Amino acid sequence: MSLPSTFRPASSEPAVEIPDETAKVPGPRAETEPENPAGFPPDLRKRPALPIALVLGARPRQWVKNVLVLAAPLSAAKLGHADVLRTSAIAFVAFCFAASCIYYVNDVMDVESDRRHPKKRFRPIAAGWIPIPVALVAGVVSGLLGLGVAALANWTTVFVVAVYMALHIVYSLWFKHVPVLDLAMVASGFLLRAIVGGVAANLELSQWFLLTTGFGSLFMVAGKRYSEMVLMGEEAAASRKSLKEYSQTYLRFVWQAAATVAMITYSMWAFQLASSAPHHKSAKPWLEISVIPWVFIFLRYSMFVDSGKAGEPEDVVLKDRVIMAISVVWLVVFATGVLLIGSH
Repeated sequence: MSLPSTFRPASSEPAVEIPDETAKVPGPRAETEPENPAGFPPDLRKRPALPIALVLGARPRQWVKNVLVLAAPLSAAKLGHADVLRTSAIAFVAFCFAASCIYYVNDVMDVESDRRHPKKRFRPIAAGWIPIPVALVAGVVSGLLGLGVAALANWTTVFVVAVYMALHIVYSLWFKHVPVLDLAMVASGFLLRAIVGGVAANLELSQWFLLTTGFGSLFMVAGKRYSEMVLMGEEAAASRKSLKEYSQTYLRFVWQAAATVAMITYSMWAFQLASSAPHHKSAKPWLEISVIPWVFIFLRYSMFVDSGKAGEPEDVVLKDRVIMAISVVWLVVFATGVLLIGSH
């Protein structure tokens, strides 16, 4: 028995899909999706509170570089003196504020290029967490605090801190785009950190100490630039204009030459210190042996530079247990020799 045609299923016609009306209803996430006018990636849209962002913008992790202010008092066996320890602490705090001033200014100047960098785009100013006017005010306040703290030591310390800020503001505005000069300007920041420790405590600075610090700083800076080129490849020039003028071969030559000179000048400095204490011969072998771990620190760090992983020097030093272990050995051996001289 056949069914009437009106009851027969129209198998030749496509089935009509019933729309899911619930799919059109916006959920809580759609209603609370943050505005993104600058086009930031999703991992940058979580905005922290402004005070936290300002602390992050000051880059407290990089304050570890300011430990260099202790180098001169340590090498003079004066770090244990109360007045020297006090002035060293003042110099350290002053440079923390001064460095943060430069970081704010530099990040404001580089905000667009930082947003194209795979790591620098997470900096608070590049991520849009700190408005540029607020960042500039924070930079000025940090700079004034740095000079004010330096005045607690002496006016020479104020002068060194002021020179550091002036050089690096000029660097941020102009010299960072000038090949070779950009390396020299950044390296001078490390050298001034080492100088201010002696200046604050009114200590005489050895010429070998200054040469070792200067070329060691150049090694770190050239290694950082080399790592940036290895990491970013052809896009490196978009993040840092000066890298357009460099080649990996040239930067390799610079960091290798700087490392060689730093190791030689340190050896001269250690042997000079050893010969300066003829009445305390027990210090001599300690200072001479300190050359060995010093050289191995450079050899280990050069592995990271060569592989392009030294873009953030403080991360390399603090995260690599081998470098930390060798550094502790060097510090113990060197400090023992210096203390034996100072105890005479």
